Amino acid sequence: MNLVDPALSAQTQGALAHGGAPVACPNCGAARTQLFYKVENVPTNSCILFATREEALGCLRGEVALHFCSDCGFIFNASFDQFLTEYSGRYEETQGFSPTFSRFHRNLAAELIERHGLRGREVMEIGCGKGEFLVLLSQLGENTGVGVDPGALPERLEGVEGAERVTLIPEYFRPDHCASEPDFLCCKMTLEHIPDTASFISTIRAGLTEDKGTVVFFQVPETYRILQHCAFEDIYHEHCSYFTETSLRRLFEDCDFAVSRTAIEYDDQYLTIEATASGKQESDDGSSLAELAQLVASFPERVAAHKAHWRDTVKAAAAQGKSVVLWGSGSKAVSFLTSLDLDEEVTCVTDINPNRHGHFMPGTGHPIVAPEELAEIKPGLIVIMNRIYKDEIEDYVSSLGISCEVTFL
Repeated sequence: MNLVDPALSAQTQGALAHGGAPVACPNCGAARTQLFYKVENVPTNSCILFATREEALGCLRGEVALHFCSDCGFIFNASFDQFLTEYSGRYEETQGFSPTFSRFHRNLAAELIERHGLRGREVMEIGCGKGEFLVLLSQLGENTGVGVDPGALPERLEGVEGAERVTLIPEYFRPDHCASEPDFLCCKMTLEHIPDTASFISTIRAGLTEDKGTVVFFQVPETYRILQHCAFEDIYHEHCSYFTETSLRRLFEDCDFAVSRTAIEYDDQYLTIEATASGKQESDDGSSLAELAQLVASFPERVAAHKAHWRDTVKAAAAQGKSVVLWGSGSKAVSFLTSLDLDEEVTCVTDINPNRHGHFMPGTGHPIVAPEELAEIKPGLIVIMNRIYKDEIEDYVSSLGISCEVTFL
């Protein structure tokens, strides 16, 4: 989720260009970048809950124009307009209802606590969402936590073990939120929402001292996989910044951090970095940049074929009279529906998150239903938006007594 006050990003926002004109890289400052992928008329808010189909159809729209920086490997949406995005209590991003994700989340918190000795410490999370991960850090390590996020809902944590040591601040991040330097600062699945990446990381670095030894932990979507597997469903307007290990490490090193660890996790979907404010390092990334440039160059042709495959798959099923259902109503589904221009071919979208039930998909207006409603809908084809949940979803479908084709992106 976005954590930066829009007013703080006005300079970068004004520098982003439309129409494919060369623009500077917001990650390393290189003067020229290359446009390689564009999608128009896409919803600008993929996780906002819309109460009616009419509201969902009338959502704000923008475009995606991905540019590649051959100097650092950074990819960004040069057409991003953050004034068209909304981060509020209507933003429903939690994945905590999935047993698969909950296990991963808990294990991640335990690993960080063990690796960095986070017991009885002060921890802070920028972009804490609804606060689930911060509570885990507090619960498992008896830490005191502060979370900042404009979409935070403190009432969601009432009665949750460990929540008594957590304070949620439902605001955009400002530098003064870090006035009291924490022992551990994390920022998960947020940096990809921020256009002025170098400015943001530099601001955080300016608030940290080498003597304190604060560890910072960032998690972002891993972009090499997106390029390699043509995962167009992972490309959408509010994700304006796309990182590989090379560009993420370069960003932190350029901002005077010493990087101690990077990792690719969660079925190669998440990229993480750990660093301290201990002085600049430099890495040799020439070979990885060359490989990345090749993937970027071939991406337009490969992704066009991949999109055609999925468009044909859904349309063929619908033509056979099958009810097509998407499982997962988050950003992937929004991108899948709008990128493929699907409408009546898809009957509905389902999700295990009860907070989403009874709402409608941004841009297309498809209803979001509870999985239990599928017994009456009788789907002929279920398309799982995220393959990591394949096993748990297939078990769920079986428990509902539904027999149909199940496939996944």
